[in-house]
Amino acid sequence: MRIMASTITACLMCMLMVSAALAEPYDLVIKGGRVMDPESGFDAVRNVGIVQGRIARITQDEILGERSIDASGLVVAPGFIDTHFHSMDEFATKMALRDGVTSGMDLEAGAFNVKQWYADKKGKWQINYGVTASHLINRMKVMDGEVHLSAPVDATTAQAVLKQAAEDGKASWSTERANTEQMNAIVKRLDEELRDGALGVGIALAYAARGASSYEVFEVQKAAARYGRLASVHTRYHVDSQTPTEAPIAFAEVFTNAMLLGAPLLLAHNNDYGWEENEEKLQLARAKGLNMWSEHYPYDAGSTFISADFLRPEMWLEKLGFRYEDTLYHPETDRFLDLESYEEMREKTPGTLVVVYMPPRKQWGPHWLRMPHMTVASDGMPGLGRDGKLLPWSAEYTDYAGHPRTAGARARTLRLAREAEVPLMHTLAQLSYWSAKHLGDAGVLAMQERGRVQEGMVADLTLFDPETASDHADYKAGLNGLPSTGIPWVIVNGEIVLENSAVLQSVRVGQPIRYVQEEEGRFKPISATHWLQEHSVNVKQDQSGARVSHLRD
Repeated sequence: MRIMASTITACLMCMLMVSAALAEPYDLVIKGGRVMDPESGFDAVRNVGIVQGRIARITQDEILGERSIDASGLVVAPGFIDTHFHSMDEFATKMALRDGVTSGMDLEAGAFNVKQWYADKKGKWQINYGVTASHLINRMKVMDGEVHLSAPVDATTAQAVLKQAAEDGKASWSTERANTEQMNAIVKRLDEELRDGALGVGIALAYAARGASSYEVFEVQKAAARYGRLASVHTRYHVDSQTPTEAPIAFAEVFTNAMLLGAPLLLAHNNDYGWEENEEKLQLARAKGLNMWSEHYPYDAGSTFISADFLRPEMWLEKLGFRYEDTLYHPETDRFLDLESYEEMREKTPGTLVVVYMPPRKQWGPHWLRMPHMTVASDGMPGLGRDGKLLPWSAEYTDYAGHPRTAGARARTLRLAREAEVPLMHTLAQLSYWSAKHLGDAGVLAMQERGRVQEGMVADLTLFDPETASDHADYKAGLNGLPSTGIPWVIVNGEIVLENSAVLQSVRVGQPIRYVQEEEGRFKPISATHWLQEHSVNVKQDQSGARVSHLRD
């Protein structure tokens, strides 16, 4: 009888435990998905319970919640993180959600007036959002007096200010060297943006290759380093293969600065000539404990403003040997440009976006899929229609006129990696974890709890079919924005934003990715006198007129 009573008691206890597990008040349960966590390497079919925006439980046990998703046959992955995301408008963000993105940050171009930029998106954004302080736009504020800047400006709103800056016949922000006073003004503005929580500085140096001096770049990286923050750099000779201005030399410029400053460095789209040399050096840097990494996107064409300095004829045609008729495509009119149409468009509408074909990328692309810490970052463009204006959220996907990477970079990566038999865990690290890790190591708290599928982490999750996930967007007009398939569910901060491949317009749960605002800035002006006093001996105050090459006006 005692044995029978003990057995009955044990059975009752088990039933109570099972009942408790079933009755756990989860807000959302994901059932039977293949849970994959790139940080720990965990890979198994499990149930996931989410409470108040976080992963509360990963278990083989049966669990219940207020809502549930049948994830059978799907991978439950950390939400995809895009660190090169110019798609800071509602329509482009809708395309990105169909492609699995949960966090989109523009770290390369950055923004002007960071404080207000974040304030304008609070409670209105469908995915998490973040931005660096823009070197170029703050440079424009200082170098082009005719441009009146106060409201936030980022890649989605830059067209108007690019046109305004060129109205006097020159784009000083791009081609003119700053004197000491102007350099101080630029760096002081960047310091204010950093004080307001910017994720670092975005240095799109290829667009100011003839204007920004090496010492200006050093001072800009130094401004971010004072806060322990990254520089995300589009290098000076980005597409150049000609010695002595080849692309790896441009990388060496910012790499050396970051190494000496002990600062994080993100090499924006390392997908051109010399990429393998850059990757080798980045691997060596990480082996020495330095926080440095790179990005790529899986396309053989890029996209940029037609006024980009490296597209000028003496560079693109004469030095690099390309033809506009083969490489410069205008999505709005569905045609390749010749020299005459290029020059006319550059003069009248310098903010026009074009697609730029770069043939060598076809042979390089398969290797990028296998590079450790070479993250996938789309360089996604604003959601423009064929009239050059931003599309409303409700527009059709076929209305988008721009680079297909905005709509399909992540699913294309999944498809190409699958076809090349790249381990799926490696691909997920490229799509999410490595971006989160490096930003987290730089002190971005919001990234320390994303990019992983672990108990206690923020529930930013992307559910996809590993066998069928694919892109459909193409370069042809009308096909630019076709949505990806095989990614039916996206969860942002514990809330379903993509449900059965439909984006839920009313769900606005995106959170800011930023640093805490600080009371005081850390700006330090430069001058010839101070430089000599700091770096040489026996310098008297009356030697203030001494000439120093990098401080020469």
